[in-house]
Amino acid sequence: MPNAGLQALVHGAVLALIIGWVLYIGRGVFVPVVLGVLVVYVIVGLTRLLARLPYVGDMLPDRLAYALSVLLIGAGFVFAAYLLVANIDGIVARAPLYQESLLASIQQLAVRLGIETEPTWVSLRRDLLAQINIQRVVGSTVASVTSMLVGLVVVSLYASFLMLELRHFPAKLAGLSSDPQRVARVRKVTHDINARIGSYLALKTVLSLLLGAVCWVIMTLMGLEFALFWAMLITLLNYVPYIGSFLGVALPAAMAIVQFADASTVAMLLVYLSVAQFAIGNFLEPYVMGNSLNLSPFAILVSLTVWSGLWGIAGAFLAVPITSIMTIVLAGFAGTRPIAVLLSRDGRV
Repeated sequence: MPNAGLQALVHGAVLALIIGWVLYIGRGVFVPVVLGVLVVYVIVGLTRLLARLPYVGDMLPDRLAYALSVLLIGAGFVFAAYLLVANIDGIVARAPLYQESLLASIQQLAVRLGIETEPTWVSLRRDLLAQINIQRVVGSTVASVTSMLVGLVVVSLYASFLMLELRHFPAKLAGLSSDPQRVARVRKVTHDINARIGSYLALKTVLSLLLGAVCWVIMTLMGLEFALFWAMLITLLNYVPYIGSFLGVALPAAMAIVQFADASTVAMLLVYLSVAQFAIGNFLEPYVMGNSLNLSPFAILVSLTVWSGLWGIAGAFLAVPITSIMTIVLAGFAGTRPIAVLLSRDGRV
């Protein structure tokens, strides 16, 4: 019996390594597919929200509600792209001012550290260019932007075809097996996944938008330039556990260093943004979301590390939904249920 248990453990570890290797090698194929599924979840969730609106929801046919959801999400993507392009142009236009402010900050730091030779842009540029291959940086940046645009098109195609498949999905589930118990089991697992992931995405989206709005007010009152762009970035980063909150404070603070060249102003902005992140992330979010995912914080941290290593930035955004789906599926089988129990927050799956 112990030998059989050890053999099962070894087989499971080998299988996990093989699956991880396949996911890493095939990330160019798997990531757009999973993102497409995630977009469909958002569309379906928004459609259900529109259907619950008083007066309007009862008058909206299903197809019109889906069309409105797609239009709203598409408008959100277009608005985000517009903000990105507009802010890049603005940053380029104000680059000389930022250059002077940043140089002043560096020179002040050099004085405080007691550096005899005061840095200038000539010396900094000479030292930096000796370490940086500009041609390689420009080439990698262009390649990254092109890859993002191509990926967005591919994700849109996957989401479109998945939307067309939705109406046939119940019939496909019924035809999976001639055993009614097995079909009922698959239906239950699918229903649990849809309910849990849909609830998580809906609540997380509302809280992320609220956090972005609060941070936008703070940054606007502080006079930080491109506050709307940073607010959008904070909203997106809030989907990434732990690391997203840190980056949501660090990136606007870096912009404040370049813009203000004043330690007290940067410190105030840092404190205000940290308080907003802490209040919403540690008080409001647990109160609103409750135990909707029922995932252990340690399991979330490990999944964030694993999926980021496998799929990069996309893996960081997808870590929590994927881990939740894995927990639900593993809980449906007696052999893998102990793993689901370990992944859960309170041991109940």
